[in-house]
Amino acid sequence: MARARIQSTGIELEFDTHGPSGGSPVLLLMGLSGSRLLWPTALIDGLVDHGHRVIAFDHRDVGGSTVLHDEPVTLDDVREAFAGWPVTPPYRLEDLARDAEGLLDHLAVPRAHLIGTSMGGMVGQHLAFTIPDRVLSLTSINSTTGMRVPERPLAEPAQIPDPRPPTGWHEFRVWFVDGLRELSSRRWFDEEETAELARAVWEQGVQPEGNLRHLLAILADGDRTARLAGVRAPTLVIHGADDPLIDVGEGRATAAAVAGSRLVVLEDMAHDLPAALVPRLLEEIAQHLARASDTSSVSRPE
Repeated sequence: MARARIQSTGIELEFDTHGPSGGSPVLLLMGLSGSRLLWPTALIDGLVDHGHRVIAFDHRDVGGSTVLHDEPVTLDDVREAFAGWPVTPPYRLEDLARDAEGLLDHLAVPRAHLIGTSMGGMVGQHLAFTIPDRVLSLTSINSTTGMRVPERPLAEPAQIPDPRPPTGWHEFRVWFVDGLRELSSRRWFDEEETAELARAVWEQGVQPEGNLRHLLAILADGDRTARLAGVRAPTLVIHGADDPLIDVGEGRATAAAVAGSRLVVLEDMAHDLPAALVPRLLEEIAQHLARASDTSSVSRPE
């Protein structure tokens, strides 16, 4: 593992690189409070086998990256934001995007393919419409435009459960496994593997308040539909048909917002990246990256 201090934000990010230094760069953007350890090893290895240099990192407030202990938030702040009340988060999704851009600067990567899941897809969207010349392609997985869905009434603050993980190992293990079980594809969920992942995440470092700060950043971002209309990077939208957290309709809305994008809906996939579906995910993503690279080589000669 390595660490990079991002000069533009003062944040230190912990990251890993995989594959040949001269490979076409791929930046992985994980979801809310998700460690880079949550990326399936088989997906990373498969991208490397296709000749890519894969960069996986922890967002601020996750794992080994900077934790903003001096930016306290409360559960009431999050509950009020869920209820649609105005919020002022410690940072926004565009700040997470600037962190990612700074990591590319640190690694001297002029342009990269972006693969983001859930909140990571939202961060990737920000990068695609704010620094388009540095984005070779965008793959948005189980993500959203941020548009409020009229059919879903705003929640009452008291109805929002505490999203923070417990601070003790045994309680955290139960919280982690049960939480992923609720979000994961029922057909593919593996409790033993999830428990092993819980141990790895715990040993890396768990930041309970980071969950709240990430949630506030998402809730404060608003509807990105108009900005997504300006995205010119080749875009692939992948969504699980059984996603219980971000409905597949929001994946369809994301694809509709980006002109020329391609939508892939995977049956039996929920809000996860199940090992059994990695070969299909890899096939779709590798083909997308190859097409985008071919287009870039023609339209952006060195």
